[in-house]
Amino acid sequence: MKNVIFASAVLALSTVACSKREPVADNVQEIKLKYDTTAIDSFSPGATSVDIARQIRMSSQKYQDSLKEALKLQQEEKRITEELEKENKKKAEAEKKLKASENTAESKQE
Repeated sequence: MKNVIFASAVLALSTVACSKREPVADNVQEIKLKYDTTAIDSFSPGATSVDIARQIRMSSQKYQDSLKEALKLQQEEKRITEELEKENKKKAEAEKKLKASENTAESKQE
């Protein structure tokens, strides 16, 4: 009696389990993912070329500000080097005058 009940339970479970199965291939074909954005690669009609992207970056305010800052730094460096050159010239002239005065003082002592 126990064997009959056990066999009928196994048979019932196997029929229920088999009846709920669906083919996997049909399920995969039905699934289509929907995205809210579209991918644009470099060859698609809506893509921007490298040159246009470069022009866009160059026209941005941040880029323009960085150019102005770089120009200011170059001008400041140029001003500093000019001042250093002037100071070096003055020191060289002062040394020449000092040597010249020492040479004249030595020649008078002889």
